[in-house]
Order: sequence, then C-alpha cells, then structure tokens
Amino acid sequence: MQTYRIGIIGFGAIGKVHAWAYSVLPFYYSPLPFKTRITAVATAHQHSARAAAEICGAGLATTDFRRLTESPDIDIIHICSPNNHHREQLASALKHNKHVYCDKPLVAGWDEAGELIPLLVAHRGRFGMAFQVRFFPTVQRAAHLLRDGRLGRILSYRLAYLHSGNADPQAPARWKLSRSAGGGVIADLASHVVDLLTALGGEIRELSAQSSIAFATRPSSDKPSRRIRIDAEDHLVALVSTSFGGDTPALGTIEATKIATGAEDELRLEIHGTKGALRINSMTPHWLEFYDATRPDVPFGGERGWTRIDVGQRFAPPAASFPGPKFAMGWVRSHLGSIAEFLYAVHEHRDHSPNAVDGLYVQQLIDALQRSAHSSRPVVPLPRREVEALLGRQEPRELRQ
Repeated sequence: MQTYRIGIIGFGAIGKVHAWAYSVLPFYYSPLPFKTRITAVATAHQHSARAAAEICGAGLATTDFRRLTESPDIDIIHICSPNNHHREQLASALKHNKHVYCDKPLVAGWDEAGELIPLLVAHRGRFGMAFQVRFFPTVQRAAHLLRDGRLGRILSYRLAYLHSGNADPQAPARWKLSRSAGGGVIADLASHVVDLLTALGGEIRELSAQSSIAFATRPSSDKPSRRIRIDAEDHLVALVSTSFGGDTPALGTIEATKIATGAEDELRLEIHGTKGALRINSMTPHWLEFYDATRPDVPFGGERGWTRIDVGQRFAPPAASFPGPKFAMGWVRSHLGSIAEFLYAVHEHRDHSPNAVDGLYVQQLIDALQRSAHSSRPVVPLPRREVEALLGRQEPRELRQ
C-alpha cells in the first residue's frame, strides 16, 4: 500500500488542525486505500519546530522550509504559514512538483498571485485549497437543492462571517492586523464567504464594499507597552450583484467582521428564491433549514413553513459512518473532509475542487473587495472563465457528489 510522506510548513492553529486530520483519517475514512505519515515540520523557530515534530512523530524539525519543498523524500506539502510567506513557499513547492495543499488565501495579494501563474501552469502535481466550509454536509445538501432548482430563480441572499476577537481594544497587533502581512478580514474571513458563494453556483458580477478599522492602534504582541498602528480592516460590508446561472442577477450582501461582540465563529447564510429558501448557521451545523414555497398555504397555512433537515454527519462515500450520522459535528471535521478529498484526488490521479483555479478566483475577488473598500467605488471582478484561462485549462467547480 502506498504511503504518502507529508511535510507541514507552519504549525500555528491551522497547522495543528491539518496535523490532527492525518492522525484521525483512518477512523473517518475506512478502509483507506493508502497510508500517510508526517515526516517533517518547518516553523519560524527551532524550538517550535521540535515541539511540532514531537507531536506529529516527524523525523525532521527545521526552520528552513526548503528542506521540505526540495526534498525527494516528501510527497505532499501543506502551506499553513502567515499569508505573506505563501508566495515563496509555494514557488519552491511548485517548482519541485510537490502535491500542494494551501491554507487560504493563496497569497498575500493579487500581484503575488500573478507571479505564481507560470509555475501553476507548469506544475505537475495536484493542488488543493483549504476552503473547508464547502465540506460541511449542510453546505453540500444546500448545493443539491440549488442544483435541483428547488429554490427557483434566486432573488436575494445574505452571507455573513462573524468573529469578535478584535472588539477588545487591548487585543494585540498580530500579523492578521497588518496589510503587508496579508491580513485583514477580507483575506481572512471574506475569502471563505466568496468561495462558499462560488461553490453554491454564484458568480459575482459587480460589488461595492466598505470597510473599517475599529481601533487606530493596538498593543504590540511582544511589547504591550508599545502601540502599533493598525492598517488592516476589522469589518467589511459589501453589496454584491451575483448570477446564479440565469440572465437576471440577484442582489445580496456579504459581511466579514471581527468586531461582532458576542459572536464566536458564526457563518450565516440565507438564500431566497421564487420557489423556496434555505438557511445555514455554522454554530448549529447539524441542521439545514429549507422553506418550500410550492407547498399549499391553505387552510390556515397549509403545509408551508421552515423544515429543519437532519443533515448531521452524513458525508458522502468514501467517508465511513464514524462516529455516526446522528452525532453533532465540529468545525475540524470540515477540515478533515477537505483534506481527505484532496488526498483521494492525489491517490486517484484526478482533479478535484477547490483547486488552483478556485484559489486564483477567490484571490482576485479579495483584491476586488479591497479595491472597492479603499476607493469607495464599485468594482467589476474578473469572470471565472477568464481566471480559468490564466491557467490555460478548465477545471471542475462543483462540490463532490
């Protein structure tokens, strides 16, 4: 049985989630047609690299990511570092034709994405993006309802990703609050929002965004007595015209914020159409709410009303029924689903989604939102077909059936 050797670059919160996925993979996907082993970890500091390697059982702990990306003994590279390090690390991994799984967003900015395009075109490995929101079963069931036409023509929608970590003025100035590091809620949270919209069949035609910074300065993360000026946004609201396959676009709103006091990690989705509507809230991931407007509404309301569908942990094969469909799932399970889909694509020598096209498409939507927010003007982003043309190929965009 083939064993894939894994190298992880970066071992903060996301790096740990990726490593956890490998440790539990055989329980959730059984029997696996392959084996995996984390063999190397690279971080910014040797002490953290050693600690990460001990957790993962890896033989190599290093501060030099090239010892992973250039090694003939590593098959798959995970990019879990801060956004402004992605370009250099991706370039090395792509040049050495590693299979690559990259945390979102692809890079720190659209200009850096442009530098990677020739390498992505020449790349001979598989490429995956960590847009794990697609892998909640509620999202996949929603995609089925939309593809089956159960909502009719889409009339309006609302998408919001709510955090509260920056509502505290004493929260330290970490890299996600720095534009030069690729920070801000547009790259961090709105990237998930626009990818989810894409995965559900929407294509943004025009957007008009505004953003804000809650506190002009914050304490330095390494020296709290020193104040750091903040230049990356905490809050974004955008009015968005989106096509869902028809001639008439739907007008919707997207929001991404880290100043939603009282929120934890809450992604809300509402879509309204001529035949029905649906609602998802990531804080209650067991249920998808569906409203069928074709049901009779008489007498006394007839059979109309919101139906709460018990989606639970009903993942499509090859996922195993573990711990069972009736048990509530957690956020990390969606990451596991995303990583598993990527690994199966590597093993079966096939394309999958989200891929390099999806990463580029979301990157230019991030850029469009940033440009609109900074200029206070509407922006027309690139159509998806033009982003596909940049890589010289057409790749699947649908969720796995």
